[in-house]
Amino acid sequence: MEEKLSVSPASLVDQLVVPGDVILDLSSMANQTIKLGGGLRQDGDVISVIKAGKLRFSKPNKYWVESSHKRYVPSVEDHVLGIVVDCKADNFLVDIKGPSLAFLPVLAFEGGTRRNIPKFQVGALLYVRVVKANPSMNPELSCTDASGKAAEFGLLKDGYMFESSTGLSRMLLSSPTCPVLEDLGKKLSFEIAVGLNGRVWVNADSPSSIVIVAKAIMNSEFLSAAQQRIMVKKLFDKIQSSTV
Repeated sequence: MEEKLSVSPASLVDQLVVPGDVILDLSSMANQTIKLGGGLRQDGDVISVIKAGKLRFSKPNKYWVESSHKRYVPSVEDHVLGIVVDCKADNFLVDIKGPSLAFLPVLAFEGGTRRNIPKFQVGALLYVRVVKANPSMNPELSCTDASGKAAEFGLLKDGYMFESSTGLSRMLLSSPTCPVLEDLGKKLSFEIAVGLNGRVWVNADSPSSIVIVAKAIMNSEFLSAAQQRIMVKKLFDKIQSSTV
């Protein structure tokens, strides 16, 4: 017998879900388009959970299951940080922490043509978008947004990149801005790029500022909003006292 949803999807958002939980019954949602992210599967009219975590929702219509893992499973439209590991005639091979290397076509750039192919060294750090993700093939990447513009994608120069869990990455990308980034921004000027694959890049005017931001972010993963603010305050109080 087909299982029907007994509670509203809204009541499950931000709650823990486990494999087998049904979060949506599309037969009761006429003329609505739903986008599914990682951790969910569609079987007929039923949307169910395939991995444990918290159910998340972003307007207007995207659902996904957020869980904290070191291993990243690529999903279409994810923004990730990739490291170039090889350069071929038609594409770059890029490590995005997934089960297999991804490829970035040399034409997947704004205004990309054979005459202006970008040149990246092995080890270059790129901010890219996942455009194809299938378990049976290598993911495909792009350095443009859906309209073909470069937007924020491309080479990340200088700065410092560190590894995190996927859960921390999603927290940093949450809306409204998470407290640790909000409070750091009140004290320091810095740039940040966060990949859903558990990589974070930080750049600032001085190495000491980069270290402060990276340390605060890494310490924030398991803290509540209030605890994040307290942690940042204590960090700057300590820095201030050591410079007096």
